[in-house]
Amino acid sequence: MGESRSWRRAGFAGAAIGVLAAGAAAGVAVERLTVGRSVRQKARLALDSTGPYGGLRGTPGRATADDGTVLYYEVDEVEPEASSGRRRRLFGRKEPAPVTVVFSHGYCLNQDSWHFQRAALRGLVRSVHWDQRGHGRSGPAVAQDGPDAAPVSIDRLGRDLKAVLDAAAPDGPLVLVGHSMGGMTVMALAERYPELIRDRVVGVAFVGTSAGKLGEVSYGLPIAGVNAVRRVLPGVLRALGSQAELVERGRRATADLFAGLIKKYSFSSRDVDPAVARFAERMIESTPIDVVAAFYPAFAEHDKAAALAAFRDLPALALAGDNDLVTPGSHTEAIGDLLPDAELVIVPDAGHLVMLEHPEAVTDRLADLLVRAGAVPGTARKAEAAEAATTAAASTDTGKS
Repeated sequence: MGESRSWRRAGFAGAAIGVLAAGAAAGVAVERLTVGRSVRQKARLALDSTGPYGGLRGTPGRATADDGTVLYYEVDEVEPEASSGRRRRLFGRKEPAPVTVVFSHGYCLNQDSWHFQRAALRGLVRSVHWDQRGHGRSGPAVAQDGPDAAPVSIDRLGRDLKAVLDAAAPDGPLVLVGHSMGGMTVMALAERYPELIRDRVVGVAFVGTSAGKLGEVSYGLPIAGVNAVRRVLPGVLRALGSQAELVERGRRATADLFAGLIKKYSFSSRDVDPAVARFAERMIESTPIDVVAAFYPAFAEHDKAAALAAFRDLPALALAGDNDLVTPGSHTEAIGDLLPDAELVIVPDAGHLVMLEHPEAVTDRLADLLVRAGAVPGTARKAEAAEAATTAAASTDTGKS
């Protein structure tokens, strides 16, 4: 009886992290009135078993961070013959230069969050997809594992990215692509290793990310509520992280509420594919609560505006959804202001996971960036790039390896 009460409290405490998002909670309540719990569970199982997203795999590899943490990555190599027709459709007549495109994912996600872009580009350019420490298939931080885990800094993630580059792409030109925390990771890399940016990076893309001032983000909530959450949330997360097993059981018990919150803060479109929404939900659900707790303080301290100077003379893309509640478009506009050669793109009717919600828009702009970066010495054809992205996404089932 006591244990039952304990895990229920843990579940409600975990749910309380987002309880001020009243719109999402209200939406879940309405759904509960109209759709039975067993029906929702069956729908989730059906989506899990049939959803094609996140199944693309490459050649696996492992890098070791300077503190001993094992970082998992996968490499998709260029297919010299089989995909020449797709390469011409996406980039033009000429062949891509030997560039490695490195994708860094966001908080509580994993490398599969780039599913659509990976599907469209695989075989056309060499690419590296990796899991941040504690996420996906990467190991937990060696020095931060357990109940007394110390916070993870964005600077630490920049060093992790350097370890991945050393292992997966030790030479040759690079295009760096980062979403949310992944974009911050790229900035931290530039701050610590400016010579690497100068010598090897030929292009950079920042997607739904921020160079700092995240303490000013309201997350679409009333200011008073946001300030209250900011005061208590670090302590709540530390407490939850120390009772990870109980909290994970509680998260399962409050899955409906979390699903509503995830959808609210991930997407803007009313007609987002339910399989895509469930795919995002699974990625976020799979991030252990102690990892959530260890990473959260890093965002309040994040300030890497000065580091963007390393990219000032490079082709760049700064892209965000127009209704991103996590890293608002104004933060992307600020990045664009600091990068004169950046293409600034605000995607209409898009939320934080813009690369899943409007994959064709993101893939098209990435193709343009690869052209401008000299990775592809020719003129990109935008309409054909979008067509290639759509075709690749639709054929994901047959393209799994």
